[in-house]
Amino acid sequence: MPFSGPLEDRLAIRELMNTHAHGVMTRDAEIWGSIWAEDAAWFLPEYPDLGTFEGKAVIVASWVESMKVYGLDNMAKPMVYCMEPGSIEVDGDRATAVAYTHELYQHPESGKLVRGAGRYDDVLERREGRWLFVRRAYCILHEQISDH
Repeated sequence: MPFSGPLEDRLAIRELMNTHAHGVMTRDAEIWGSIWAEDAAWFLPEYPDLGTFEGKAVIVASWVESMKVYGLDNMAKPMVYCMEPGSIEVDGDRATAVAYTHELYQHPESGKLVRGAGRYDDVLERREGRWLFVRRAYCILHEQISDH
């Protein structure tokens, strides 16, 4: 079943997804970084030159650098970014989830407008009473590139 486990846990996990999106839209590293466990791993398999980011400090620092080149109006504005859950399955203090993204940004090299959709496959743990992402793997589902 795509949504299982206590409602309050599923809501807390959904709020982590919303916090991720809010951090992107505000370019706020503190907000965006608050979703990660200290020993988390972030996988971007479609970007082999980037590899895997391990540890919250490395993940957040890498994200800060990437946000310098992903935005709108020649980086004067943040990208438009939304995230919705496709599934959240809670089992005690561990959960798995799938989240879908909708993104609008200028391509960092060409400046062309990109409309994209992506998927995160997530593992979360409740630590000291708080849900955190311990593993996130992102893949691109669709990209449309245009001049407008």
